Amino acid sequence: MNQIPPAALAPLIVCADDYAIAPGVSRAIRELAEAGRLSATGAMTAMPRWTEAAAAIKPLTGRIAIGLHLTLTMQKPLGAMPSLAPNGTLPSIGALSRRAQTGRLPLAEIAAELARQLDKFETHLGRPPDFIDGHQHVHQLPGVRDLVLDAVAGRLAKHGAWVRDTWDAPANLLRRFSSEGAIVALLGSGLHARARARGIPANRGFTGVYPFGKVALGEAMPRLLAGARAHTMLMVHPGHPDAELAAVDNWVEPREGEFAYLMSEGFAQLLARRGLRVAAGAPLPG
Repeated sequence: MNQIPPAALAPLIVCADDYAIAPGVSRAIRELAEAGRLSATGAMTAMPRWTEAAAAIKPLTGRIAIGLHLTLTMQKPLGAMPSLAPNGTLPSIGALSRRAQTGRLPLAEIAAELARQLDKFETHLGRPPDFIDGHQHVHQLPGVRDLVLDAVAGRLAKHGAWVRDTWDAPANLLRRFSSEGAIVALLGSGLHARARARGIPANRGFTGVYPFGKVALGEAMPRLLAGARAHTMLMVHPGHPDAELAAVDNWVEPREGEFAYLMSEGFAQLLARRGLRVAAGAPLPG
């Protein structure tokens, strides 16, 4: 069988979510990045572990894209949010989504929290983020998406920043047989249209949604890569589970399986068979 030369392989943006949520997750992400198995990671700068996690990932600047994983659910905000987090804890994604869909989000509060999370990113990494996305995809909710696009087009424009776009072509979604993926894509269609209209850079296609914890990533991956092309983003959630992660998140044990698969030769070989490679460098996408 003739192999595709490495230079001819299309760059796939492999992006690990949740950097700084807990030490084991951060360590796993750095290990994957050092092994050349990641293109990007989104950092949760509102988390208590961000300061030390930032120092640990700083040597990887330029090798992978490091973005802001905007956090507006379940955790503690960096500043007072009397409407959205009256008891000091941000709402669930369900509650946040309902307020967004009915136009009841306190956008001034969210804009201020976005600025605080960006400030904390820059304080500890010494530079702006390469991109913005959202924990539980909050960046694409009505109202929030415009604040995020304003930040990318304004404050971050000189840095060449981009935004994560979860929309993908319906033909690709059908080939993946993922109702969850279709829902995420549909919810992201508004941000997709607005980013294109404003000329804001974004990934070209999105995948990675599968029944986390019910199906192994290795089993899901062949279908997840259906329709992937240059600068499609593959979202992943690797990690080494620990007590801190279990205290703040529901996605725990399956992260170790994701880590193992992403490190495996099976993953590298599947990418090559599909004409893909892990994109490298920053800020991305090309």
